[in-house]
This record gives sequence, C-alpha cells and structure tokens, in this order.
Amino acid sequence: MTLQGTTASHDVLIVGGGLVGASLAIALDRLDLDVGLVELAPPGDLPAVFDQRNLSFADATVNALDALGVMRRLRAPTGPIREIHVSRQGDFGRVRLRAADYGREAFGQVVVARDFGEALEQGLAALPRLTRYRPARYLDSVVDGDVRRIRIERDGAVETVQTRLLVGADGTASGVRDGLGIGVDAHDYGQALFVSRLRTDRPPGGVAWERLTTGGPTALLPRGDRHYGLVHGVLADEADAVAALDDAGFLARVQAVFGWRAGRFVEAGPRSRYPLRRVVAKAVAAPRAVLVGNAAQTLHPIGAQGFNLGLRDALILAEAIAASPRDAGQAQVLDTHVRRRHDDRERTLAFSDQLARLTSNPSGLLRPLRSAGLMALDLDSGLQAGVAGGAMGYRGEVPVLCRRDAS
Repeated sequence: MTLQGTTASHDVLIVGGGLVGASLAIALDRLDLDVGLVELAPPGDLPAVFDQRNLSFADATVNALDALGVMRRLRAPTGPIREIHVSRQGDFGRVRLRAADYGREAFGQVVVARDFGEALEQGLAALPRLTRYRPARYLDSVVDGDVRRIRIERDGAVETVQTRLLVGADGTASGVRDGLGIGVDAHDYGQALFVSRLRTDRPPGGVAWERLTTGGPTALLPRGDRHYGLVHGVLADEADAVAALDDAGFLARVQAVFGWRAGRFVEAGPRSRYPLRRVVAKAVAAPRAVLVGNAAQTLHPIGAQGFNLGLRDALILAEAIAASPRDAGQAQVLDTHVRRRHDDRERTLAFSDQLARLTSNPSGLLRPLRSAGLMALDLDSGLQAGVAGGAMGYRGEVPVLCRRDAS
C-alpha cells in the first residue's frame, strides 16, 4: 500500500453513500459548496442497503424528497399509507388511525429500497460540483487548524483529503464514529427481523398493519404493486429455524402470527434477515465532524422511524450549514445542529425503545395495562393526534423541506 499526499480540499466530506449520505449530498448542492462523497460501492453498483426491503416514508420525508427532486425519479409506483392498524397478539384492543381524519391523503408512502437507491443515484449523477470517491474506504482523520485531514484507501493506495466538515453517514458500525472516539449505548433486543415481499388474496387498500408480539413486530406495508412489504420479527433463538422454512412453511408461520385481517397469504418473495439492536452514539458531534443517520442512532424498526429520523438529521445539518456556508465545520454550525436535533432525536429514540420493550414483554401482568392503553389510544382523539403527528414526521423542530409547501 502506497501513501500519497493531499489530493483535494472540500467544504464538506460525507463518508457513506447510503440512504442518508446520498440524500445529504443532494440537499447540500443547493448551497453551492464543494462536497465530496466517500463510497464503498464502485461505479455501477448500489450500496448493499438498497435491496428489496421496504421503506416507509413519513409525510414529512415525502415532502422533503419531493423538494429535492428524488420522488419524481422513482420508477415503481409508491404505496400510500392511508390507514394504520395496530394490535398485539394476546391483548385486547387495537388502534386505527386514518389520514383523512387529519386532512391528509396519506400518512406517508411505501417505497422499495432498490428503487429509492436508483433514484438517489440519478440525483447524485446530476450534481456537477460533487466529487465521488468510489470505491474508497475511510481510514482515519485528524484536526489540523480549521480543517480535518482524512485518510482514505482507494485503488490500493492511501490518499489524504482535507475538509472543513467531516460527516459520518456510514451506518451502524460507523468507522467515522469509532475514529472520533465516540462511544455508544447498545442494546440487543434478542430478536431478528425477516423482510420480504408478500401477496395476499386481496389488494392492500392503503392499510399498514402492525401486529406486535413477544418475538417483535410483524408488519404489512402497502406497496404500490399490489403486494405488501412484510416485516416479521422473531426471537433470536428461533431465527435459524425460521430461516430454514420453505416458502409454504414461512407463509403459514406468518399467517398464524398475524391472523386473517389482511386476507390469506398466498406468496412470499426472497427473504432477508437482520439482527435487531439499538446502537446510539453518546455524542453526535466532535471538532469539525458530525454523525447522521444510523451512525448517530440505529433504532428498533417498530414504528418505522429509522430513515425518517436520519433524513431529518441531514436536513437540519444542511440548514445549519446554510447559515454559515463559508465554514461548514465551525463550532457554531455544529452547536446549532446538535441543539436543533435534540428534541426530535430524544423523543423518537425513547418512543421506539419503550414501545419495543413494552410490547415484547411476555409478562401476563402487563397484558391488561397494554390492552387498556390500546383502547384508550383508539378512543382519545388528542392522544391519537400526537401519535399521528409523530408517524408523519412532525416532531420537534421540523426542517423547512419537510413542510408541505417546501417544493
């Protein structure tokens, strides 16, 4: 491995070209900045995160991606979420939320990650000022006066790039976070998640179903192709047996857990499997560096808040930079970002974690309390409004692009 000198200088260098990193690069293009993007995937390939999983975009997220020109690049039809139905196996009560009750056509849209990745790639390719380092791997960085010097490995050589602001958008196992010496609070939920495409004997009709169990959530998200996006949580010690099931056995298992509310399950696509862990960075900023998306916080998927929260990280950061574009990494920018993200981040983290722990707890003593809570939420319009607002992404300080008139 050979060592080269400093090859380029950027206002902002983003490490990670996944959902949040690519979205941030597109958002920053409006600011006429020199932006670099370090990506593991080579040209022509998409990052592994852009697979066949299904993404639930909150209404605020849809607004922002509309304004950034990403939604119009999607090739496949999206699936509107017009109604949300939540229940728990073994408990009484259920909650039904209808977007029309809040003057909305939908709470959000369901998008296939692969299609979203292709739309983001088209958006990145159209940015004339963006410098892309790919395939490249982040090694380390050090502050040097008013810049950070970043070492990356590319084509078997190590080169140094300098930037006023380093952004870690490199996922749950973030190398940027580790290199900055930022620790994490981690929790293993003892669950695994299976993701697939699923077809029933009747079309989705805009309803998103979430069935909560001891093994985790089983959710059906209405896609735009008359299929559902399936998310099926199981206990970790059952995951190998579930993975070994043939399609018929897998369908029978999910049907038994979920019930017949959405009809008879008739077909499942290829399955992917993921461990369920909560990984939260103890800080989201360091001198001339900031973490966004899963590098800052990886949530339990219950409530589908992960990418939506990460996108709001990126958009608030872009707004903080816009206020001081001549030095994107100065302390004032980072302090503003951290302050503005605090409420939304803390409330979303607490909601996701507490709901995951409460709904998966097998204790019989909790069943009447959970049942009473579900029934109260279903009957109390004030409580429903708070939940609906959070589901649509309107929690804490809302980025400008997330507002309905942003585009």
